[in-house]
Amino acid sequence: MNKGRWKLSKIFRYQLLTIACCVLAIAFNAPVMAVSPLQPVSLTQLSASESESIAFDAQIWGVEGKPGDKASLLKSIDYSLGYLNTAAATNAYQRYQVAGITRDRVRRSLDRFRQLVVSSTTPSQLQESVKREFVFYKSTGKDGKGTVAFTGYFEPTYQASRTPNSEYRYPLYRVPPNLGSWAKPHPTRLELEGADALQGSKGLLRGLELVWLRDRFQAFLVHVQGSAKLQLADGGVMTVGFAGKTSQGYTGVGRELVKDGKFSLDQLTLPKLNEYFSNFPAEMDKYLPKNQSFVFFRDSNGSPATGSIGVPVTAERSIATDKGLMPPGALALISTKLPYPNAAGKLEQSAVNRFVLDQDTGGAIKGAGRVDVFMGTGDSAGDRAGYINSTGELYYPLLK
Repeated sequence: MNKGRWKLSKIFRYQLLTIACCVLAIAFNAPVMAVSPLQPVSLTQLSASESESIAFDAQIWGVEGKPGDKASLLKSIDYSLGYLNTAAATNAYQRYQVAGITRDRVRRSLDRFRQLVVSSTTPSQLQESVKREFVFYKSTGKDGKGTVAFTGYFEPTYQASRTPNSEYRYPLYRVPPNLGSWAKPHPTRLELEGADALQGSKGLLRGLELVWLRDRFQAFLVHVQGSAKLQLADGGVMTVGFAGKTSQGYTGVGRELVKDGKFSLDQLTLPKLNEYFSNFPAEMDKYLPKNQSFVFFRDSNGSPATGSIGVPVTAERSIATDKGLMPPGALALISTKLPYPNAAGKLEQSAVNRFVLDQDTGGAIKGAGRVDVFMGTGDSAGDRAGYINSTGELYYPLLK
C-alpha cells in the first residue's frame, strides 16, 4: 500500500472538501495532494458490487485441500509493525496527508488485526470481528470509481559472473559516488549504456560494474524488478538489491511494443516479451532504451528481496503502491485475479481476496489506480507475475 466510523453525511462533506481542494490547487497553480485517493466506506452501507469485493481471505487457512499461509501472513505483518516503530515511519506519516490516517492508527489497526488472525479459527470468525471493529478505506482507483489495475513482480534468478567474458557481457552497475552532483535531468539509458547496452565503460559508468549477466533482456528485467538472485559462474550465489536510480521517468517497454502494433494489450505478458525479444533480438536496441530510467544496484549479501520501506517482501502478501498516496506499511485488502496452476500445470486466472501489506513502491506504480503484487523468487514466480494483468479493488482496513 486507514479510521473512524463515517456516516453518509460525512462522506458527502468529505467529497465536497476534496473538490474544494482541487479547485484551490488549480487556482494557485499548485499540485493536488489529495485527501481523495482513499474514501471511507461503511461495511453496513456497501453496494452489491462492493459487498462482492470485500469477501474475506480464506487462503489464510487454506481452501480446496490446499494449505493456508497464516504463518507467512503473520511474518509479513510483523515486518510492517517493525517498520511502523521506526523514525522512518514517523517521518513518512508526517508527510502523509490523507485525513484520518496516522501512523498510530495504522499501527494499532495492524496490531489488532494480528491478534484477530491468531485467535480466529475460521474465515467467518475473522470476518465478523473485522466488520465489527474496522472501517474500510477504498482506493478511488484510476477512474475515480475504484478501478485498480493489478500487475505482478518477482525476484528473478539468473546466471551471472563477477568477471566479464565473451559469455557474460551485460553489467549491472553500482551507484556513482557523484550521482548527487550530476546535472538534471540525468542522462538517459541510451546515453549511459548505448543502444546495445555495452557502452557503459566508455562514459559515466566506467569502473562501476558490479556483476555481469549473460542475457541482455534479463539484465534489463533486473532494472524493472529492482532485485535479483544470481547463480554465479564460479558456483556461488549473489543477491543484488536496489541502490538508487536516475531522475529519468519509467516507460513500460511492453506498452511501447503494443503501441507499435507488435501485439495487443491483452497479449502483454512477460512470457510474450521474452518470446518476442528471443525471436527478434535486434529489436532490443530500439525498444529497451525507450525506458529512459536507469537503476543502480548493491550486493545485498544474501538478504531477501526488500521493499521500499526497508523490510523483506513476502510472496502474495506484499504489494507495491504509490507511496505519495497510499499509507506505507499498512494492512490492505486486494480483490482481483491472480494466476494459479490447474491440474494440468497450466496457469489460470482465479478470483482472490487477500489481506496484504503495503511495503513497496515502483517506478511504474503511480496514482491511486495501480498495484503491483510481489509473487516470490525464481522462474515459477516470474511466470505467474508475468501473467498478472487484471483489474480489481484496493481497500485499507482501519480500526473505527
